[in-house]
Amino acid sequence: MQRVGFVVYPGYSMMALAAVPAFEVANLAADETTYDIHFISEHGGPVSTSAGMNVETEAFGDTPYDTLVIGGGTVVRPSSPGLIALVQRAASQARRVAAICTGAFVLGEAGLLDGRRATTHWMHARELRNRFPKCSADVDRIFINDGPIWTSAGMSAGIDLALALIEADLGHEVTKEIAKKLVLYHRRAGGQSQFSTLLDLDAKSDRIQAALTYAKQNLDRPLSVEELAEAAHLSPRQFSRVFHAETGQSPAKAVENLRVEAARVLMERSRHPIDAVADQTGFADRNRMRRAFLRAFGQPPQVIRRNARGALDATNA
Repeated sequence: MQRVGFVVYPGYSMMALAAVPAFEVANLAADETTYDIHFISEHGGPVSTSAGMNVETEAFGDTPYDTLVIGGGTVVRPSSPGLIALVQRAASQARRVAAICTGAFVLGEAGLLDGRRATTHWMHARELRNRFPKCSADVDRIFINDGPIWTSAGMSAGIDLALALIEADLGHEVTKEIAKKLVLYHRRAGGQSQFSTLLDLDAKSDRIQAALTYAKQNLDRPLSVEELAEAAHLSPRQFSRVFHAETGQSPAKAVENLRVEAARVLMERSRHPIDAVADQTGFADRNRMRRAFLRAFGQPPQVIRRNARGALDATNA
């Protein structure tokens, strides 16, 4: 049986606790108590989360944990000396130490990120880089595994991180069953981007949303303004005006961003040749796709694929 400690501290976000049910359901899926779950804090007793809910905790002790998980808060605050000492002790005692969202800052304060790759919520990316320059911060990732240190992006990505930890222990099939019982798609890959073009566009009307959905489902087509306008049940002139007003982008630019996002997923998750990826995502040729990648990411498709494979190899090591 593996002891799992969830570290709770004042201002801790309740959303970070969303990772807990994955371990709970893992016990049900395995028909035995594989994970012995503990909620721990520096002094024990009730600890108030950022939403005001109290979590009953045990005080830090000397008993080692197999896995220690530090969640994040909505605001990054300096860690207490006791918390830093616990994390530093876990670095030599625990099999792995994980941090969800801004919990990465706790690992950084404890020196656990020095010389390692890590991620956190994109809103705190610059601060993480500035405060811990010895850490290679890659904040365009859902989660990162670098040896015994695991970090995830925003709070919901903690569920993906928990499933990845469980998959490393119990295998793919068990984790797939856990995700099914949690009514989730199987966990997102760690290399997946934190960003979503559709979320960034944030269309307000059903008509523009319908056009965007149509575009995403038909990226292999030319997707002219006239075709998108028809999907939105607007004239081309009305469509272009309303689209720009709602999204701040032209239809052509939005379609390019959707193509780039889809092409990146294919580059990271498949072994399709670059020409095939360009064709499937509607780019006229690989050179056009390359220029779009450079505009969006500052890197060509080949580098994106190489980095994704390197991250996967590090996770499986």
